[in-house]
Amino acid sequence: MKGFFIVMEGPDGSGKTTQIELLREHLDQIHQEYIITREPGGTVIGEAIREIILDPAYTEMSPVTEMLLYAASRAQLMKDVIIPALESGRIVISDRFVDSSMVYQGIARGLGPEVVSAVNAPGIGSYKPDRIFFIDIPEEEGLRRKKEQKKLDRLEQESIDFHHMVSEGYRKVLSGRPDVVRIDGTLQAEEIQDRIRREIGYLAGREQ
Repeated sequence: MKGFFIVMEGPDGSGKTTQIELLREHLDQIHQEYIITREPGGTVIGEAIREIILDPAYTEMSPVTEMLLYAASRAQLMKDVIIPALESGRIVISDRFVDSSMVYQGIARGLGPEVVSAVNAPGIGSYKPDRIFFIDIPEEEGLRRKKEQKKLDRLEQESIDFHHMVSEGYRKVLSGRPDVVRIDGTLQAEEIQDRIRREIGYLAGREQ
């Protein structure tokens, strides 16, 4: 199986982490080489940036600062992790990528997707995901799940109106794209995982 780039996207509480863990189990079972990373984070520098971005104490952070911090973390992740892994033929699975910034900072924060895209372009270069799994879920359900799991971070503590813009933003940014597979996030976890594994099997067959 040749390596390729997979991204899990969706609003907070959509179940991305669960699906990534189930996919990890599957890839281990078939002895496939892979790496799993997340945004923001995934590198020493990126994890330090993550602490700043998500800290509930930093309520004064401006949308522009937020956008630039995400872009900086992403650029480091590309350099240190994603590009080397893809070049070596491994599968890369990322919990979020640039489309999340297009949605959260571009749409929900009002900076504009075009601005976010331009800021991130130098760090990403010509690399792009082979497949994006968009787990779509109503914002109310996503927040309910998050509140049951843990203390909310700075972005998770935003208003329901903000999270509504995020949900609608995802549907707008990812709509009609051939690299995107939309999955109903209210389905059982096993059903969602089955869809993901079937799509990855298709990708594997195409790349061989």
